[in-house]
Amino acid sequence: MEITVFLQAFGLTLLAGLSTALGAFLAFFKTKDETRILAFGLGFSGGVMIYLSFVEILPKSIEYFERANENINANTFGVLFFFVGMLIALIIDFFIPKDVNPHELKTQDEVHCELIDKNKYIASHKHIHRTAVFTAIAITIHNFPEGFATFVSALDNFAFGLSIAIAVAIHNIPEGLAVSLPIYHATGNKKQALKLTFLSGLAEPIGAVVGYFILAPILGDYTLAVGFSLIAGIMVFISIDSLLPNSKLSTKGHESVIGVLFGMGIMALSLILLA
Repeated sequence: MEITVFLQAFGLTLLAGLSTALGAFLAFFKTKDETRILAFGLGFSGGVMIYLSFVEILPKSIEYFERANENINANTFGVLFFFVGMLIALIIDFFIPKDVNPHELKTQDEVHCELIDKNKYIASHKHIHRTAVFTAIAITIHNFPEGFATFVSALDNFAFGLSIAIAVAIHNIPEGLAVSLPIYHATGNKKQALKLTFLSGLAEPIGAVVGYFILAPILGDYTLAVGFSLIAGIMVFISIDSLLPNSKLSTKGHESVIGVLFGMGIMALSLILLA
């Protein structure tokens, strides 16, 4: 493999991972229409991931199954591993405590109320340390398949990898918000919140490279086909399990649906331009 291709793929993965930092910055600002903006953003992220999964990633998986063996039913295997991917995402979420799960998003008001009830405005060092440790673990687990998806996709086809990187980056913004918000409100320390979110974003490119070197010896049409199906399933699960429900809960208006439509539209346009 050419070093240029490797560095390009790594660069895309790094940028997608570090987009969590943007979400951390958003946690420091409180606006009048905060909940409406959050609802739109979560809907937008869900729309991007769902559209990309069904229109680009799953078809790419089926294409690789056909390329690997013309005698198998590529559609059946693609769909089968798609649902396996959803099951994997479900299992991951099941084992991560709800209060530190980055996909269990909370508004600033909810976090503030929790701090009043549980900590009486004063967060203990022990509590913050526990939150930081579990959050780091949760983010690492969640970001590993996303980073690996971006990295491997870019190695195979830069334009395809770029489309996945865009989707992952957009998804990571509200995830970064979910990680930094509790830490910032518990400690009042912007640097600590930024540091934790930044480190969680680094887990994506690091996990991608480590995963690649582990799987490189068996990386081929079959493994890419299975991998893309699993990725599509994981992305759809994240969208319907957390992004879209939290988007609807954030506001009573139609910002969620509008966000989904805009997300799908922007993703469709980007795929057309990248074709």
